[in-house]
Amino acid sequence: MFKDLYDVIVVGAGHAGCEAAAAAANMGAKTLLVTMNLQTIAQMSCNPAMGGIAKGQIVREIDAMGGYSGIVSDRTAIQFKMLNKSKGPAMWSPRVQSDRMRFAEEWRDMLENTPNLDFYQEMISGLLFDGNAIAGVKTSLGIEIKGRAVVLTNGTFLNGLIHIGEKQFGGGRAGESAAFGITEILKDRGFESGRMKTGTPPRVDARSIDFSKLQEEPGDAYPQKFSYSNLSQPLQEQKSCYMAYTSPLVHDLLRSGFDRSPMFNGRIKSIGPRYCPSIEDKINRFADKERHQLFIEPEGWKTREMYVNGFSTSLPEDVQFKALSSVVGFEKVKFLRPGYAIEYDYFPPTQLKHTLETKLVDHLYFAGQINGTTGYEEAAAQGLMAGINAVLKLREQEPLILKRDEAYIGVLIDDLITKGTEEPYRMFTSRAEYRTLLRQDNADERLTRKAFDIGLASESRLRRMEEKYAKAQDVVTFFKETSVTPAEVNPILVARESAEIVQSDKMFKVFSRPQIDLAAMRELEKVQAFLADKDLDDEILEQAEIIVKYSGYIEKERNQADKLQRLEDIKIPESFDYMQLKSMSIEARQKLTAIKPITLSQASRISGVSPSDISVLLVHMGR
Repeated sequence: MFKDLYDVIVVGAGHAGCEAAAAAANMGAKTLLVTMNLQTIAQMSCNPAMGGIAKGQIVREIDAMGGYSGIVSDRTAIQFKMLNKSKGPAMWSPRVQSDRMRFAEEWRDMLENTPNLDFYQEMISGLLFDGNAIAGVKTSLGIEIKGRAVVLTNGTFLNGLIHIGEKQFGGGRAGESAAFGITEILKDRGFESGRMKTGTPPRVDARSIDFSKLQEEPGDAYPQKFSYSNLSQPLQEQKSCYMAYTSPLVHDLLRSGFDRSPMFNGRIKSIGPRYCPSIEDKINRFADKERHQLFIEPEGWKTREMYVNGFSTSLPEDVQFKALSSVVGFEKVKFLRPGYAIEYDYFPPTQLKHTLETKLVDHLYFAGQINGTTGYEEAAAQGLMAGINAVLKLREQEPLILKRDEAYIGVLIDDLITKGTEEPYRMFTSRAEYRTLLRQDNADERLTRKAFDIGLASESRLRRMEEKYAKAQDVVTFFKETSVTPAEVNPILVARESAEIVQSDKMFKVFSRPQIDLAAMRELEKVQAFLADKDLDDEILEQAEIIVKYSGYIEKERNQADKLQRLEDIKIPESFDYMQLKSMSIEARQKLTAIKPITLSQASRISGVSPSDISVLLVHMGR
């Protein structure tokens, strides 16, 4: 069945596996995607949504790099929202509610229309090695499939264990069996593994909810989209979400089941996501809060299934039902399935290189929840980068490692490799020190050229991006070079409660004021005349406005990034012996030896490595 040698074998078809397979195949590698069930490719295991705070930036970056997540999200969206619009552009984050079934269907359709990509359905229970390198995989039927590189994206399936109250059973997801064998093989090769936990809320029948008692949450009046390409369009029609609230009565009913909760009776020993806690964890940790928000999200256009976001739980099903039935609007609720928690194996990501290749086995890559992350977007980003770097290494080309000032994806991977994680890692804007540079609106400017250089973006897409930013820069130049008199602009300033000018000044300076937006500037005849003969869409004008408003901050962050780049340019030999540096702390020597950073900048971000330790390294390296 498998006589040919594959370039890349991807194990698992979740968000990480799909992006890894698409990237490798689109770069021309002969690729095989192996999954336990071809009917659940790109399954949204938890909430039916893509994007959100910082996660939306990641989806935009994936799209700019030639990935599929943005296109699929646009084509299957049922609602679009730009979050944090009341804050500055660096905080804006796109998010869509997705049609769960169409999302998986669209992913499979795109993958099946990707050249160089084969599929196979079976559990992978073994790995093949050739000395210190991976040589392929072995299925549960004993079939050996040879491959030059392997990407493991096993999600929550490695020795997965599902908990509902005092009941527990093996599974990687509701209705699907766990995967066995891989963890033990990797541990025998010297890998360190651990256990993590995540959970999901009950799904309920929309026909049993009284929506008149809930708060409606519609989408944006003028929805945008994720993808920078012309392969998707903004939504013309949207579905609403709804908001409900728990109460002291609901909390008391939930507490009544704590003695049967696997979280509190010791059955679950692993750590769950700090920023997406279960409902029992929330009422325990925040006992002073009388209520918590619940977001009621539709699962699609044609289904009545609803996702109760904020009610993730592993409590017994009867306790779940009694508590949710006491939420206003849910008095007659009917469950389609109860919530549950799941424990699974992961491998601390400090065992990886920044390419996501393992340090112990050549050409073996990990991506997604196997690295201790949580979230579709984080997984997809890792899959994309693992697939790219697997192909680049096979070609003996330089790896693609995104820096912290280049992408949220770079922040994500650098955090995992240099700091590791003992709880499910989730991306936030606060994790990025250069978030003014890493905005959702400019991901194409930051990354399209890199995608083009490795063969994941077409020349026409690159040229379209360059034209967009050239036009935006023309607008900025106009404001920088054109003056305005007090008589022309003061009426506009007074109307917006901004101080009047006493002499002519450049429009750029006036436009930079926080009270003045593009709509205000368009009241000026000079601006109207300039824009009249220009072919400029809203995206270009918004880009120009952000550049004007943020120019000072952008320049400041760019200078800071350039200064730190000096440390990034100082490479550390892979065979460097840190233990010889006796003037360095023993903790630093041990951490550096284990993680093996490739630059001095990466070394400086490792927990336990102090500035004085970096100084010792600088002296030793003659700097």
